[in-house]
Amino acid sequence: MPTTRRWSKHVNETSNALDIESGTFAKNDPKAIARALKRDAERSNRRKSSPYRSAMSMLTFFINRAGRNLPAKRLRTLEAAKDELRREFGREPAGRRVTKKKGGTSR
Repeated sequence: MPTTRRWSKHVNETSNALDIESGTFAKNDPKAIARALKRDAERSNRRKSSPYRSAMSMLTFFINRAGRNLPAKRLRTLEAAKDELRREFGREPAGRRVTKKKGGTSR
């Protein structure tokens, strides 16, 4: 049984999210990270959700687990990879979404 200090390793090895090629998160180009995640998500036999959700979940999981140990430049690269991943799957990048106000009247 894995120790509690290694739970993220256990999650990576046994989760049904997706199989990721080694070195994907070490790339310096956000587009390359997004393309690799998309490819891996579409090929994976372990995922239970859509390729987009699985890829975004793994990227977010990696960012959250590395947390404060990530240098600011690396964090910016990985956050940019989220927007690139959205583009790869034909979705609107964050910060550009139009939201409607609830309960208001139109003028």
